Amino acid sequence: MSAGCPGAPASPSTVGAMALPGARARGCTAAAKMTQRRRYAECARGSPSRGPPVSRAALYVHWPYCEKRCSYCNFNKYIPRGVEEAAMRSCLVTEARTLLRLSGVRRVESVFFGGGTPSLASPSTVAAVLEAVDQAAHLPADSEVTLEANPTSAPGSRLAAFGAAGVNRLSIGLQLSLERGTALFTQVQQGTLPAPDPELAAAMYQEGRAMLREAGFRQYEVSNFARNGALSTHNWTYWQCGQYLGVGPGAHGRFVPQGVGSHTREARIQTLEPDNWMKEVMRFGHGTRRRVPLGQLELLEEVLAMGLRTDVGITHQHWQQFEPELSLWDVFGASQEVKVLLVQGLLLLDHRGLRCSWEGLAVLDCLLLTLLPRLQEAWAQRTPSPVQGG
Repeated sequence: MSAGCPGAPASPSTVGAMALPGARARGCTAAAKMTQRRRYAECARGSPSRGPPVSRAALYVHWPYCEKRCSYCNFNKYIPRGVEEAAMRSCLVTEARTLLRLSGVRRVESVFFGGGTPSLASPSTVAAVLEAVDQAAHLPADSEVTLEANPTSAPGSRLAAFGAAGVNRLSIGLQLSLERGTALFTQVQQGTLPAPDPELAAAMYQEGRAMLREAGFRQYEVSNFARNGALSTHNWTYWQCGQYLGVGPGAHGRFVPQGVGSHTREARIQTLEPDNWMKEVMRFGHGTRRRVPLGQLELLEEVLAMGLRTDVGITHQHWQQFEPELSLWDVFGASQEVKVLLVQGLLLLDHRGLRCSWEGLAVLDCLLLTLLPRLQEAWAQRTPSPVQGG
């Protein structure tokens, strides 16, 4: 089972989550001592304050192995003859430490173990990664630590062991989408299986939304629902365009690397194939295969596309953190096409900011076909800021 994708908004179709029993610990025998040391240190220096955004991040850890290759899944996963887990564990720990150092992140606010099927990993591997993160940066005792799990590979006793290792949230995903590059896609293309009916899929989605709302679930994102305030703070980091580090084969990340003159946010992709990734980590300390600096317009496009996936949308304050000169009113307020969407009740632009209505969330992709070009036009037409000395 692959309920999420590496470093992208994990569990894109997760419905709620389950909390695992057990206190936040970092290892089996050392858990109590470590917790005592952390609490003592926090009491001595007071509760850690929230630093500037560049000093905080979420951490995604990719476990690339599965028991079998599901016909519907196109994520980065491998069916090994045997897994050298000690070597994989060592490399995950090493890369986590390296990326925390390169990013200058001092506080990790959530950790997400995705895959693949990370519930196939040993709880000791999870504990080792959390221990390394806590040593290299501050990992609050109540941080959200999520594990994607396949119910068939995670009996109660195993889940209890993961809880003792530090996991306090369980993610189980559902996939109602046909992905290119999968056996299922090929079967549909060849006519062996019927193609999903788009209208039926849309009707099922709307019916599911309505049922979950009646049951007390909040649809806080296009395909994520939670009850009693139990939304995923890790995924929320993605949708708010916060920093996140991607550890493991094929993981993605977004952060500002530290160094002389470094101020540009980068998109990073780790080497896909596990054996090659491990060789690079052992040689260089990390397996980053590609680094792509993000321009300001590219970043704003991400802010727009990701923020509108949530029921909160994009507040004026949030937008100004990324673009203080060009407001949401400047970009979208005078657009006739946007006004049509407002009149249709699919979009709202007011004192709170820009967001989709309940009906609009269901057709977000169509709305972005209007909104993204408008952002690009406004960016091209903006008045350049004065340059000092010029």
